[in-house]
Amino acid sequence: MMPTLFQKIIAREIPADIVYEDEATLAFRDVQPQAPTHILVIPKKPLTRLSDAGADDAELLGRLLQTVNRVAASEGLADFRVVVNNGAGAGQSVFHLHLHLLGGRPFRWPPG
Repeated sequence: MMPTLFQKIIAREIPADIVYEDEATLAFRDVQPQAPTHILVIPKKPLTRLSDAGADDAELLGRLLQTVNRVAASEGLADFRVVVNNGAGAGQSVFHLHLHLLGGRPFRWPPG
């Protein structure tokens, strides 16, 4: 199986503007931002999409949300949106689970 774009970023084969990293997660600025702050938070473990996560991934999923909070605070965001696209029909274009942290402007509901 070919490594995804995000696996290449984790391996430092492709440059990224990394804003946070720990042993389980990586956060970097989106190259096509949809808000003044648009950061992707990914697990280092390759999960194709959220629905592929199993019971043994519960701790990792919690860790991803903790990383979102940590990065949002470091970016000075009190209000922000977190989006997970699950599958091509939902807008997922890189098939490695990732959370979009969006902030710096008002958002409307419903999205999309």
